Amino acid sequence: MDQLRLQFQSHLLPLAHTFTLSHSSRTHTPITFVALHWNGFTGYGEAAMPPYLGETPESSESFYSSLDFSWVNDPGDLAGILQYIDAHKLGHTAAKAALDIALHDLHAKRLGVPVYALFGLNPDHSPMSSYTIGIHPKDELRDILPETDSFGLIKVKLGGSYDRETIQIIRDYTDKPLSVDVNQGWVEEKQALDEIFWLKEHGVVYVEQPMPKDSTHAMEWLTEHSPLPTIADEAVQRLRDIPIVARRYSGVNIKLMKCTGIREAFAMITLARTLELKVMIGCMTESSCGIAAAAHLSSLADWVDLDGHFLLAKDPYQGLDFEDGVVKVSEKSGLGISPKAIRWDY
Repeated sequence: MDQLRLQFQSHLLPLAHTFTLSHSSRTHTPITFVALHWNGFTGYGEAAMPPYLGETPESSESFYSSLDFSWVNDPGDLAGILQYIDAHKLGHTAAKAALDIALHDLHAKRLGVPVYALFGLNPDHSPMSSYTIGIHPKDELRDILPETDSFGLIKVKLGGSYDRETIQIIRDYTDKPLSVDVNQGWVEEKQALDEIFWLKEHGVVYVEQPMPKDSTHAMEWLTEHSPLPTIADEAVQRLRDIPIVARRYSGVNIKLMKCTGIREAFAMITLARTLELKVMIGCMTESSCGIAAAAHLSSLADWVDLDGHFLLAKDPYQGLDFEDGVVKVSEKSGLGISPKAIRWDY
């Protein structure tokens, strides 16, 4: 019987534009790609590692090198394999997500079905994806806005020194609905509430992570009084965080790189719905490999922000479509993606 074999390689992928948030700016994104091989089948995955996760290509490669899959007799034992991976070392959520994604891709390929079929989902019910605009100089912002034309929702990064002017510039260009992501950039709840009321008047539909993730009482107060849903991002990582943030936010932004992958993301969505939370499925700056993995769950979400592959200068994977504002997964088995600029020597 074949043995489950792991390959990995890291890359620093350039972004199409400098990506600026309320607290950081970068021009490249570090990603470690993985491939899992079993009896002629290959599953692909990726670990996208923005700085705030605290992971690096070096840490992911060290983690992968320490794993031992010699005991695996059936790669379809997702629960057992992923339990071993998660318990092997603390942290490394993005590195673990890459393996989770690759395992789901491999398992679905062996069964001859798309990943979404493993969960009984219908991808035709997926909402439109937003397109994310970072914090840009005003003149540069005007030049970038045409890139949003194919999307039904625009996500705007706020927390800079000219937030309202940014919204006004966008409103001069389009009347499409907007969402905003403050990335913990507001620190005073009453000022934050004033901003949210103003944003509602300008067509914003929800506000993501308006205050620091440790702002407990302030976020409870803000959510109680906010005319718009408040969505936890940095404040929610894994399944155990859902009941905690349910008291402080209207919804959660679930990202595979934060929660170790598809399996836990599905559990998080299920629990969030039980607690009557809104659900958003988001991403990091990722290739089509990671985006496809999240897109297979997107029919479960109220909002989708799966534009990470559009933010890259070049996407090293292929197979995703984009139609009427929706990221469309393939009906092929597995994730439905394949390497375009990544070489795997088997």
